[in-house]
Amino acid sequence: MIRILLAEDMHMVRGALVALINLESDLRVVAEVASGDQILRVAKECNPDVAIIDIDLPGKDGLTAAVELYEHLPSCQTLILTSLGRPGTVRRALDAKVKGFLLKDAPSNKLANAVRSVAMGQRVIDSDLALAAWEADDCPLTPREIEILRLAARGRTVSDIAAELFLSSGTVRNYLATVVTKLNARNRVDAIRIATEAEWL
Repeated sequence: MIRILLAEDMHMVRGALVALINLESDLRVVAEVASGDQILRVAKECNPDVAIIDIDLPGKDGLTAAVELYEHLPSCQTLILTSLGRPGTVRRALDAKVKGFLLKDAPSNKLANAVRSVAMGQRVIDSDLALAAWEADDCPLTPREIEILRLAARGRTVSDIAAELFLSSGTVRNYLATVVTKLNARNRVDAIRIATEAEWL
């Protein structure tokens, strides 16, 4: 039996995925969460074989959560679900040590087979997406820098970001200054534009 943690913030989608997965005799959803900052804590409690994670989650995005799982619970393999198969996003998923990357509109049997493959340590990524990701430019930003820039892009202030990530305001400003330098941007707004156009956010 493959034990699965499912992270999806849309209740109807999550319910449908749970029902779909539990139809398979060898798959079982053992935990469900609706935000990214719950993933690591719940995974440590239930020790799943595979975490199926929506890439866009409140609290903490799916790729940041995937990095934390890889670092703190390497026995749990990660399968990312997304509605957008952009090359930059796929590249970030590969960098985050994600084992699988699947579009939400994929056939249901493809999800079950992807979970089985990922549980065995195999990488499952759509071939066209993988090729596009291979050809995409490398992102010079760290996962933490991307997380902070993404929050800034959503209109969060330095103090908001600091409070959400348990950092000091000075540390957040340092991260943002580093991002501006790495991207050869004129300022923070320009850095957000550059990163968005490159599909790094």
